[in-house]
Amino acid sequence: MTDTTLSPADAFLRDPCSPWLLLAHLPGLGERRWQAILDHLPDPSELLTLDPASLRTIGLPPLARAGVLAWQQGDPDHPAMQDAQACWHRLKDQAIQVIHWGQPDYPSALRQIHGAPPVLYLKGQRDLLSRPQIAIVGSRNATRSGLDHARQFARALAERGFVVTSGMALGIDGAAHQGALDVGGTTLAVLGTGVDVVYPAAHRGLAAAIPENGALLSEFPPGTRARAGHFPRRNRIISGMAQGTLVVEAGLRSGSLITARLALEQGREIFAIPGSIHNPLARGCHQLIRQGATLVESVQDIEEQLAAWGSPAPAPAPAEEEPVVPEHLGAKAQAVFRALAFDPCSTDDLCDRTGLSADALLQAILMLEMDGLVLTVPGGYQRA
Repeated sequence: MTDTTLSPADAFLRDPCSPWLLLAHLPGLGERRWQAILDHLPDPSELLTLDPASLRTIGLPPLARAGVLAWQQGDPDHPAMQDAQACWHRLKDQAIQVIHWGQPDYPSALRQIHGAPPVLYLKGQRDLLSRPQIAIVGSRNATRSGLDHARQFARALAERGFVVTSGMALGIDGAAHQGALDVGGTTLAVLGTGVDVVYPAAHRGLAAAIPENGALLSEFPPGTRARAGHFPRRNRIISGMAQGTLVVEAGLRSGSLITARLALEQGREIFAIPGSIHNPLARGCHQLIRQGATLVESVQDIEEQLAAWGSPAPAPAPAEEEPVVPEHLGAKAQAVFRALAFDPCSTDDLCDRTGLSADALLQAILMLEMDGLVLTVPGGYQRA
């Protein structure tokens, strides 16, 4: 019988990924029990061949044991079998990749952590999972300064060949992903939802852009909606994938401190950017520094600390396009237009770049605004 005549259930069972999808859908198989399986079985998929007594010895709960028995009997009607098969169809329909523990390209850094997930789901560039990564995390309600720091550090790290890893949350996470994309670098978004579910909705554009030069990654099957309990689980993957975690802004009760604690438990480096003593979002960073995190003022501080890990290959520099300067503008307005970029630039910086006085600069900006060539934004001006 050829593959074209197989029933959906038979096609699912013949796929090499199907045992792993079932393992991922067994009820009650959380981090602790999965680690117990790893401690007992060199090849975790052997779990599906064990007899009931052996399954009890490993500590598998009754519902999970019933799921294994359904696999052994080829029972397609068992809920775990149905869930795994439904997931398999969704993966096929949406071109979502599976990365499981039995594959050689399962991320080696992640294998080292406690309770690493048996299955990961990915949209985007699979090969970047093996490249050196730095996680950047911080407050969802970050200050403008914090957002600028996250974006600038992400750009510099991406230019040096690091994959910038974060959780695609509002605030620092989003700024870090965008910073890497700004320079044509690579970025990995580890999600607390399925990779086909955009959360938060405000990052719909970012979620669409990342797989082009990066990846969306999750341990949760496609279609999984956001739940509060998913995000601490996501955080262990963010820290586990990376050589080090940079905390940009964080309050004392921030989830970013959970990520930093996980990184410490996983033997990873922790970096923190200090801030004003009057900024409550700097207190988490200051606490980390008091506890031994590396105080970071520049990307060189991170590189020096990670020297023992080896340096990644620099990312290729993106091609820069010379802006087309409208000919009708005066010489001063043309100079200001050339000095502007698509990121905010302050009046002081523009004076330094152009050599113009503040009065002459503001007159030139007024001309550019009248032509719709410049925007006034928080932090200064940028090209429209």
